[in-house]
Amino acid sequence: MKSREADQLVLSHFSLARDHPLEDRVRAAAAADFDGVGFFAGQYPSLGVGWDTAKIHDLLDRHGIVIAEVEALSGWGNSTLSGRYLAFEQLVWTLVDEFHVPYVQAIGSVEGSMADAARRFGELCDRAAMHGATVGLEFLPFTNIADVSDAVEIVDAAGRPNGGVCADIWHHARGVDDLELLRQIPPELLVRVQMSDGPATPTLHDYKDDCLRHRLPPGDGDFDVDGFVNAVLDLGYTGPWDLEVCNDDVWGQTPDAHAAGAAAGMRRVLERVRHSRMMEGKAI
Repeated sequence: MKSREADQLVLSHFSLARDHPLEDRVRAAAAADFDGVGFFAGQYPSLGVGWDTAKIHDLLDRHGIVIAEVEALSGWGNSTLSGRYLAFEQLVWTLVDEFHVPYVQAIGSVEGSMADAARRFGELCDRAAMHGATVGLEFLPFTNIADVSDAVEIVDAAGRPNGGVCADIWHHARGVDDLELLRQIPPELLVRVQMSDGPATPTLHDYKDDCLRHRLPPGDGDFDVDGFVNAVLDLGYTGPWDLEVCNDDVWGQTPDAHAAGAAAGMRRVLERVRHSRMMEGKAI
C-alpha cells in the first residue's frame, strides 16, 4: 500500500453493489486515493469473458491499487464442511496466493459450543497460514457471534498468531454500543477495523437488510465515530481503515462520488481525532 500504515484506506467490496464491475470499482478507488480494495470471492467466477488473473494484475497496476482483503468465509463453523463451502474456501486461497492478499474475513454463525467454534476457527487459521494470510473474525448481531466479547472469546481460545478480531462500527453501534467493552479487546487481537456511519435508529426492521442498505460515510450520520476511532487507537491499532459504506441509494449510480465521500469523511474523522489526541498527549 502507498500511504503510511496508519493512514491506509481500503474500499470494501460491499461499499458498492456485489456485482459492480471490477474495472469501475478499482478506478473509483484510485480516484479517491484509496490504497486498496476489498474483493468478494463470489464475484470472481462471474467477471466475464477475458477476466483472467493477468488482466486483473494489469488493472491493479495501472491504478496503483492492491487487493487488500478477500471475503467472506461463512460456513467454517459448521460441524461438517460442505463441498460447496470447501470449494469457495479454495477459491479464496487461490485469490490470496495470486494477488498476495494479506487478510481474509470470516463471519458466523457457528454450530455447537464456543469451544467448538474456537477449535474450528483455529483450523481455519491453520489453513490460512499455509497461504500467508491473517483471518479476521467479524462479530454480527444477527449471528451467534453477536458482539465483540463473543469474537474475542473464540479468537483467544483458538490461540493462532494469524487469527484476530474485526471490529465494524455499524455492528458495534447497532449492537452492544459499549466503548469500554471495545477497549477490552486484547490489542494484539484487533486485526481490522471497518468504518461507516448511520442514523441513530434503524431505518428497517430487518437488521441485515438495514445494514446493507443505509450506511453513510463516517461523520455523515449519528454514530459516535470519533469515540470509536479513539477507542481503537487507544488499543494501538495501526492497520488499514476499511470503508464499508453499504448504501443501495448510490449503488446504481457512478461510484466516484460515493467512494470519494467515504474517503473524505474518514480522513476528516482521523484528522479531528488525532488533533484531539495530540492535545491530550496521546499517541496518534
